[in-house]
Amino acid sequence: MADSNAERPLRKISTAFKELAATVSSSPSPEVPVAQFSHACSLVSPLFGCLGIAFKFAEMDYVAKVDDLAKASSTVSTLVVMVDKDIEANCVRKAGSHTRNLLRVKRGLDMVKALFEEIIASQGNNSLKDPASKSYAQVFAPHHGWAIRKAVALGMYALPTRSQLLTMLNEEEAEAKIEMQSYVNASAPVIAYLDNLFHSKQLGIDW
Repeated sequence: MADSNAERPLRKISTAFKELAATVSSSPSPEVPVAQFSHACSLVSPLFGCLGIAFKFAEMDYVAKVDDLAKASSTVSTLVVMVDKDIEANCVRKAGSHTRNLLRVKRGLDMVKALFEEIIASQGNNSLKDPASKSYAQVFAPHHGWAIRKAVALGMYALPTRSQLLTMLNEEEAEAKIEMQSYVNASAPVIAYLDNLFHSKQLGIDW
């Protein structure tokens, strides 16, 4: 049974992304604060940790990139301004650039959205291997080399069960499904906004 006094990561995530979705939907050219975006994304970080060794690389990479965006928020107001500054400095594709890190964070959000969709669809199955394998193949695998893909495939055998994951997240099945669906719904316009941002600057998203 979920402990009502303990942390509820899924609820924090769904609330933050509902607010972020409202921001990106507020106008045809929304001003999305880097601080709001990086804070919402930071709440997703514990999910990767809950998935064990298979997603350890993703957790480390995602956390580092979100931390970079959080630090950038002290000097850069919005995501558009941040990307424009990198374009002006001709450093968009350089390792460590805020824009490159933003693209990696976007993939992390995509991965969690795909994973939640697969978990919801596989209701009744206590194994997370299929949902995790399908979401990884859909989002991360096309951008990873053979060695990383092989390591992830081996790590899939050490994933927690569905019930173990819910225990770590302090959620009951029914409540978790509601919060996961909430994130899926709220993250969709956020991810679409980011895709559009990259395409509108002729940067693409497959690099």
